[in-house]
Amino acid sequence: MEIIAKLENLKFTPTLFPKLKEFNIDDFISGELARTASYVLNYKNNSLGISQWVSPKRTRSYPYGRVYDTMSKQIRVTIIPFVKDEGFDGDRDFIQWDTVSLMSLLNVYVLFGYYRGAEKNPKYENKITNQVLDYQYLKEQLDEFVNYKSSALHWNLSQLDKSLEIAQKCKNNYHTISDRLGVRMHSVEGIDKRIEILKNGVKEFKDLSRGLASDAQSREFQTTQPKEKVIGEKAKIMVKNYLGGLYYLTVDEAIIKNDKLFLIEKKHSKNALFPSIADIKDGIVKMMLFVNLAETKVENKVVNHSSTLGLTSAKFKGFCYSSMPEQEIRSCLVRNSFSPQQQRTILSVFNEGKLNNFSVFLMDSNNPNYQDEILKSI
Repeated sequence: MEIIAKLENLKFTPTLFPKLKEFNIDDFISGELARTASYVLNYKNNSLGISQWVSPKRTRSYPYGRVYDTMSKQIRVTIIPFVKDEGFDGDRDFIQWDTVSLMSLLNVYVLFGYYRGAEKNPKYENKITNQVLDYQYLKEQLDEFVNYKSSALHWNLSQLDKSLEIAQKCKNNYHTISDRLGVRMHSVEGIDKRIEILKNGVKEFKDLSRGLASDAQSREFQTTQPKEKVIGEKAKIMVKNYLGGLYYLTVDEAIIKNDKLFLIEKKHSKNALFPSIADIKDGIVKMMLFVNLAETKVENKVVNHSSTLGLTSAKFKGFCYSSMPEQEIRSCLVRNSFSPQQQRTILSVFNEGKLNNFSVFLMDSNNPNYQDEILKSI
């Protein structure tokens, strides 16, 4: 199922963020904040909400949750390593165009970084650990940023236009790390190939946004008649924002039921009663966008949509959802032996949904039929 929608404003009231610690530029340059996921940086009369990714791959360390924790700040910056190479015996992850698109939609400014130092992993011959970003280089990017007056979209595109520069720094520094530690890294040709992929993503975005690919766009969105249920299948959403940009997003499940389109983002836990709060925040970042979608169309027909965060667990029995009376929710949680703190966490997530016009449910993943019952009620 492919969906077209507009994003005119971004209105959201986050309530689950912690009180962020505040730091100055000396703390930043020293690298002391390398292990701090989110914080406030006071610099040149600006109060910046900073989040840091440990890898450009979004499935590691719940980076969207780190971004969520800065969403109460007016100016939000996220630091993402352009490439992270753990050595030949480990993984290598690259920045993705989709990541930059989502940050742009959320009005989050991206700073690309590179790793300048690391230690040899004692368990593997060709693997490194404890990688450290070059914070002096990032400070230079901040100096440029604090004088920047345009949107996150334009800033992020300008950063991608300079991708050759940052990619070369990545290659040079990993070569230095490899020589110093005697560790074999992945081939540098892989970085060059990834730059080409990234450039193609930027070009496609710019072409679509300028209306230069309308024929291809219309072909892409000649979809089949949507089924009554499309459970378990990802759907593509093309979002046009107020700046005229066209973005591709995905949603875990898109289901049409009673002439309503349910956009469902899923988070699952195999061994706990519910997903971690970091994982839940990761899903709520998608809700920030979905609740603000206007004029949602499927098959060129305007449909009402419902933004839904689905929490599933193999350990949980039964189901509950945010629009149920609170006493019924509590009773369900007590039957599942939730501690008082766990109850407060789930109720806080449910309340965030009610405050921001998205639904949340928690259910037994072993009984998928529960989802049908829930969707009938929300």
